[in-house]
Amino acid sequence: MMRYGLYIVTEEGLSKGLDHTEIASRALEGGADVIQLRDKAMDGRRFMEHALKIRNLTKKAGALFIVNDRVDIALAAKADGVHLGQDDMPINEVRPICPKGFIIGITAHNVEEAVEAEALSADYIGLSPIFQTGSKNDAGPACGVDMVRKVKARVHIPVVAIGGIGPSNARDVLKAGADGLAVISAVVGQDDIAGAARRLRSIISEFRIEKK
Repeated sequence: MMRYGLYIVTEEGLSKGLDHTEIASRALEGGADVIQLRDKAMDGRRFMEHALKIRNLTKKAGALFIVNDRVDIALAAKADGVHLGQDDMPINEVRPICPKGFIIGITAHNVEEAVEAEALSADYIGLSPIFQTGSKNDAGPACGVDMVRKVKARVHIPVVAIGGIGPSNARDVLKAGADGLAVISAVVGQDDIAGAARRLRSIISEFRIEKK
């Protein structure tokens, strides 16, 4: 499912001095299918400025734009959707205020959370973390590739895997059934963001062709 194929989460702290908009621009140049704007510390005004700029970039590239956590900014910037964690605003309170077709992704760490997210009308699962990662302080212990298989056996919505994923293990995650790969440091933390994105996008595309 290439809709969520290569899913890039922006993180200024891991980049080589680039801001969210520039990270998104370079990731899109490399073929990113989804850009998620994520910043837990940035004030609302600056966050909105980046959201509006990234919205324009993703439209031109034909990619999806997802905002992490901030439902208000996602709606104001006319993003394609929002991604919510287990401690964020409940999906049953978010869905009624969103337009038709608005995407809501939910982070899940196990089968139970994934099943519950689907039951609450989530559009996709962000299964985290697959491998140990230093990109997200709140990620928790790694759930492993086998968790992808277990979740895929229980839910019917797309499963996007995140956490410690890079070129060396991307195929293993795809083989386990992941519909998309979400990455931060494997792309954002590289000197050549576009090149790093292009390499992962190529791995995903080749796997999809082989699978047909």
